[in-house]
Amino acid sequence: MEFDFLKPVDDEILSYINGLTSQQLGSKIVLHTEQYFPDLNKIKIAVMGVLENRGDKKAVSDVDLIPLRKELYGLFPGNWDASIADLGDILAGNSAADTYFALKKVVASLIKKKIIPIVIGGSQDLTYALYRAYDDLEQMVNLVSIDNKFDFGKENEEISASSYLTKIIIDEPNNLFNYCNVGYQTYFNSQEEIDLIEKLFFDAYRLGEISNNISISEPVFRDADLVSIDLNSVKSSDSGNFISFAPNGFNGKEICSLSRYAGISDKVSSFGIFNHNNSAQESVIIAQIIWYFIEGFHYRSNEYPFGSKENYLKYIVPLEEEEEELVFYKSDKTDRWWIEIPFISNGNNKLKRNTLLPCSYDEYLLACNQELPERWWKAQRKNIL
Repeated sequence: MEFDFLKPVDDEILSYINGLTSQQLGSKIVLHTEQYFPDLNKIKIAVMGVLENRGDKKAVSDVDLIPLRKELYGLFPGNWDASIADLGDILAGNSAADTYFALKKVVASLIKKKIIPIVIGGSQDLTYALYRAYDDLEQMVNLVSIDNKFDFGKENEEISASSYLTKIIIDEPNNLFNYCNVGYQTYFNSQEEIDLIEKLFFDAYRLGEISNNISISEPVFRDADLVSIDLNSVKSSDSGNFISFAPNGFNGKEICSLSRYAGISDKVSSFGIFNHNNSAQESVIIAQIIWYFIEGFHYRSNEYPFGSKENYLKYIVPLEEEEEELVFYKSDKTDRWWIEIPFISNGNNKLKRNTLLPCSYDEYLLACNQELPERWWKAQRKNIL
């Protein structure tokens, strides 16, 4: 059974939780222990660690998640009704490929049970295993990575935390529909890589763009299946990571806001936090990132998949030069916006139907001014190619 790959929560954590008050998070979760495995039929969110960091060439020690768990379970929950379990850890296998296999099997099983895994690593190449977990679900995958780099590598390069994206793009079966990077820093990426993102019709937002207006990232997360956070995207003064010093990056408030966007998205079905350097200081920010993801999950509005159109206002914007029209929908419930991507019968159309792309009110205003929203144009190109 795939859950045999999971090692129970450490006794040190059990002792720590026993000393907490009944109001703290650690007293409200279900734990995988030597004597008990949680009833997954009653669980909505599953926290689990992966003690694998061979993909990070800068790693100086084995993965230790005990300080992180103490920080997380010492927090007080919000007014949450979601049931949470800690399933323990996947140990590093004889090879990194063995670890990928175990993680893929566990995550695939959880997603099929409609349980959201929160995976804490370990090196970010574990994102590849999370992506491969969708193979059996027969769906296209939208991946959002909060990262200061694109993590491209050479085609024949061994997979690592800095090259896993290439393997995702070229390996079969190719289920990747869209990749979006949130927070890249230009000086960490070659111009060839930036051009490749454009050529593949992927999306990328510079750190400055998001910091100036963080709300522009919300539609991106609303369309994501898998969200992967590289902790190196957080500046060291806020993360406590002084092993890989980062003078620039997201601050603590920003990374927690992005995590909440991921949690509140009805579509996000797996969430990973990677490149943890084992410092006690960094454990504090990771615990709060997880807290905000769960907080966001509590406020999901269940607007995806897009069902009845009774609760939506439809806006049609004629495009004069294109001799066509753009169709927008606005939710009466949340005031969020979507734009329709029409089915193109003579193209490949990976989605095989009209689809709705999350967008912002500003993109609607652009369309009213006869400007095509860039994300709509890229999504349409993907359907044609």
